[in-house]
Amino acid sequence: MDAAGQPVMVAVQEDKAASMVAVSDRRQTSQSTEALKDVVFGSAAGMVGKIVEFPFDTVKVRLQSQPDHLPLRYLGPIDCFRKSFYDDGGIRSLYRGISAPLMGAALEASSLFFSYRIAQSLLVSILYPNRSETAPPPALGLSALVACGGASGAFTSFILTPIELIKCKMQVPATASPAQRPLSLISSIYRHHGLLGFWRGQLGTLIRETGGSAAWFGSYEGVSAAFRHYLPRKPTPSGKLPGTTSEPSILPFYQQMIAGACAGVTYNFVFYPADTIKSRIQTEEVSIVTAGQSKPSFLTVGREVWRLQGVKGLYRGCGITVARAAPSSAFIFSIYESLRWWADQPP
Repeated sequence: MDAAGQPVMVAVQEDKAASMVAVSDRRQTSQSTEALKDVVFGSAAGMVGKIVEFPFDTVKVRLQSQPDHLPLRYLGPIDCFRKSFYDDGGIRSLYRGISAPLMGAALEASSLFFSYRIAQSLLVSILYPNRSETAPPPALGLSALVACGGASGAFTSFILTPIELIKCKMQVPATASPAQRPLSLISSIYRHHGLLGFWRGQLGTLIRETGGSAAWFGSYEGVSAAFRHYLPRKPTPSGKLPGTTSEPSILPFYQQMIAGACAGVTYNFVFYPADTIKSRIQTEEVSIVTAGQSKPSFLTVGREVWRLQGVKGLYRGCGITVARAAPSSAFIFSIYESLRWWADQPP
């Protein structure tokens, strides 16, 4: 190449480099913006869902944690509601210990939506390594979305276990004395079990969240896709060839609620036994396990429940859990999707 052509080539290379930097900056800005949306909108949706479901969750934990060697205090969900309301302090009893799970719900929902989106981005980069960064991301199939949901749940379980440990101990009347405030429980757990004691019941949470989140997101995406199939398409944008279609309009609010309710029912029913075992492990008195005793494992507790009570014991409280999961998940998905749609509207 002659000397006259070298400045031109240098200028072209500089333009390409500047363009790549600009694309990278836009991509990083977009990722940061999307992450912020996930955190803020997911937190808001999770807190609303927790307020709706918490009394039902309290009843579920109390049913699950009844000891095997004593007569059952609660004969079922209705009896537990009645005794909790009339004998244990009214509505305050049903909302006892909500402070920790309220913050936990914000962390859980924001973590689920954030990690779900990250998992999808990673999977797209693996499946389509040569895709242009400026091109819109390709749509993933339902099986891929289910896998992303499972990965999201596995990640979130490590955040959720310490919060659920405090919540479960606060919800059980035997451990919910005035001295057993959240800070007192945190101090007691650390004193008896150290830092790792806060992840007591982690295996149960991991199983429940991994499988449950795969079912949660998978059910929501599947039902939403079925609804979206019958929605009218948006008008074809100018510049596109005739006959091409764009994305369908956003789902109506009631369809988002239905899809979210289906997701909540699926999440809670399929992996409920893991949650039962986790709750029994986490509601043990922190003073039971001393230096000379070994802590019962997930499998040990599961076998004991199966031996004494069978399937009924593993699914104790499932009805009330499914009942509260439907409206809670309906609100979570609907609020999150509505806030995302509102934020994406042009100014």
